Amino acid sequence: MVIYPDIEILDGQCVSLSRGGFGDPDVFDITPAEAAMEFEQAGAKWLHIVDLDGVFQGGRHNADMICEIIKASDIPVQVAGGIRTIFAVHWWFEHGAERIVLGTAAVKDQPLVVEACARYPEKVVVSVDAQDGYVMIEGWRTRTAFTAIELARYFEQTGVAAIIYTDIDRYQNLPESSFAATTEMGTELKVPIISTGTVSSLNDISSLKYLPNISGVIIGRALFNKVFTLEEALAIAS
Repeated sequence: MVIYPDIEILDGQCVSLSRGGFGDPDVFDITPAEAAMEFEQAGAKWLHIVDLDGVFQGGRHNADMICEIIKASDIPVQVAGGIRTIFAVHWWFEHGAERIVLGTAAVKDQPLVVEACARYPEKVVVSVDAQDGYVMIEGWRTRTAFTAIELARYFEQTGVAAIIYTDIDRYQNLPESSFAATTEMGTELKVPIISTGTVSSLNDISSLKYLPNISGVIIGRALFNKVFTLEEALAIAS
């Protein structure tokens, strides 16, 4: 199982948004470039970088910073946030991204996923963020009519390299949250599933490791808050 350290950038800073909105973000005392270097030195095999300004507004807002990280890194970088046109897909691949993630655009413009996958096989990942079983878009502010499973099944047929599945209920620490939704996603689909929003302790990594078809996990807040180290996470995942 691959550990993807998650660097979320808002207005040039490393942050974590506890509720998926702009309200009161946790800002970490480290630059995105410094975080990327530390993760790579700790043994990361991938970096997952999110332009949060792009998530909420569309477009590229922290692209210069992300491109500098890509140039400085010897490991592949997966870029997410605000990629909503085929031109934006082209742009990121031309600027060194190893994979790109389509979120809101994947739901609103499903032909975009088909075209991107056809042009860039095994390089396009789709993010499915779900709350109460339904897909949320636009930074978790808008609920769609799609269930997570039915949308993921559609994307599986388009040839995506993986599906990032965010269990918002578990991310927000709701009392009834569990690994059930993530388990269902892994069981029902053959495409690799990358779990996010599910890790707050090393025990969570241990649990995810044994779930069906979970190929990776994205971890941000717990690493930045030093709940555990990346070395510890990698040891369990391997």
